[in-house]
Amino acid sequence: MKRSGIELTIDVEHPAWRKKWPSLRRDASRLLNAAALHPALKAKAQGVVALVLTNDRALRRLNRQFRGKDRPTNVLSFQDQTEPLGGIAIAFETVAAEGQAQNKDFVNHAKHMILHGFLHLLGHDHVTKGQASLMEQVEIAILGDVGIPNPYVIETTSSA
Repeated sequence: MKRSGIELTIDVEHPAWRKKWPSLRRDASRLLNAAALHPALKAKAQGVVALVLTNDRALRRLNRQFRGKDRPTNVLSFQDQTEPLGGIAIAFETVAAEGQAQNKDFVNHAKHMILHGFLHLLGHDHVTKGQASLMEQVEIAILGDVGIPNPYVIETTSSA
């Protein structure tokens, strides 16, 4: 497989990540490599990405400190002046609860959150409808490249 210009470091702060996703190091690296090589991102995606897999408590603290929101969130991205890209922090409990509520595979949802954070590092945003639509299209395309179904199609089960 062709390699991208992405170097990934991973810090697993919350042990539940390893239990729920044993191949996370390999999978996260493959995901960001595929993303970096995608035509929509190729020119921008170079540098070091620090991925921190943590818990709601840590994300709540970071969200309060940097965004003024006193609640946990699924993913936060941080630019880093010393590195061309930056860092991504993800909360286990929130990602697990979202995946369960939306009937999504935990690992697929976690990969989506990693990709979402990575796109933020590359300058993508979802403040306006147009930005959100573009970001979602890029996410859908890259996730599709790695075999993950469209995360914006939420399947519900009904008994008829």
